[in-house]
Amino acid sequence: MNLTAEHLSITLSGAEIVKDISLRVEAGQFVGLIGPNGCGKSTLLKSMYKVIKPQKGLVFLGETDVLKTSERVIAKELGVVGQFNELNFDFTVHEMVMMGRTPHKHLMEADNKQDYELVAAALEKVDLAGYADRSYLTLSGGEKQRVILARAIAQQPRFLILDEPTNHLDIKYQLQILQVVKSLNIGVLAALHDLSMAAAYCDILYVVKRGEVLAAGKPKEILTNSLIRQVYEIDCEVYANPVTGDLAIAYLP
Repeated sequence: MNLTAEHLSITLSGAEIVKDISLRVEAGQFVGLIGPNGCGKSTLLKSMYKVIKPQKGLVFLGETDVLKTSERVIAKELGVVGQFNELNFDFTVHEMVMMGRTPHKHLMEADNKQDYELVAAALEKVDLAGYADRSYLTLSGGEKQRVILARAIAQQPRFLILDEPTNHLDIKYQLQILQVVKSLNIGVLAALHDLSMAAAYCDILYVVKRGEVLAAGKPKEILTNSLIRQVYEIDCEVYANPVTGDLAIAYLP
């Protein structure tokens, strides 16, 4: 099963935000979207998980037409971790994560032993095992983000969309979240800001500027000094990290 977008175009308030973008995520592949703020990354992702309706284009999850299929059906296969996770009503952390089981249940069906085990395992994965009874509203922004990831894990999706999942997190939890997501061995499409992390964790990158894809390919092949200058309007030096061997970027004044 693959996740594909075909010729998506989105206009909001008279401005064309996404311009004829196509992309593909293979099963088990970690694909990153990078680009400056306001380039259309989040808008593109929101159209793929049905928050924003595109004016043109198609989204497929395997053979399923996402834009013509109910949210409940899509949620059995596709999980989402957004960047803004504020609520007006309070829930415990356990209740928040248990919501991930909703797509797999009939109306009024009670939570069962498997649901509880999946929720506990998801909280363990994001290092929140002792937080089950805590109020969600009392958590820090980073803790809330990890709860939302745990909810998505409990959902048992075959694909995951992440919209800047490491926002509000210190470096320890940035690394932990990306490592946890990578370890799930499912298809992932993620909007990321940190280029070095994107290069380390992503199999394929799509580079977006002003609503268009400028380049796509393996990180080490496309992340060059000239491309970063073109996209972000800054000078840099791309090199191999002498400790890890991963691609690293030094930004120049």
